Amino acid sequence: MKIHTGEKPYQCSLCDKASSHTSYLVIHLRTHIGDKQYRCSQCNKAFSQSSSFKIHMNLHTGEKPYQCSLCDKTFSHTYSLIIHLRTHSGEKPYQCSQCGKNFSQNSSIKRHMMTHTGEKPY
Repeated sequence: MKIHTGEKPYQCSLCDKASSHTSYLVIHLRTHIGDKQYRCSQCNKAFSQSSSFKIHMNLHTGEKPYQCSLCDKTFSHTYSLIIHLRTHSGEKPYQCSQCGKNFSQNSSIKRHMMTHTGEKPY
């Protein structure tokens, strides 16, 4: 039930990350200790989570198992499909706190915020 309520009682002692289950926190802790037990045999990149490793392998195989139901485009990552679906819906869930401009991707608003801080002048 913690997932549905948003409750995250398990706090990482090394950063601000909080989790709804201890098992999620254990997986997260691997990022701090460098425990990367999943290694790609094709490029030697290592991963701490099996799910990240499986997603990575799609890059080598060219597999794109996630298909848009609106235009038949396919993607190798679920997150890429979610971002793509926003092009159809027009959803822009990320709003700039400085000027109110909305963005469909978190990376876009981060890049935009640099215009307010002077880090990137565009």
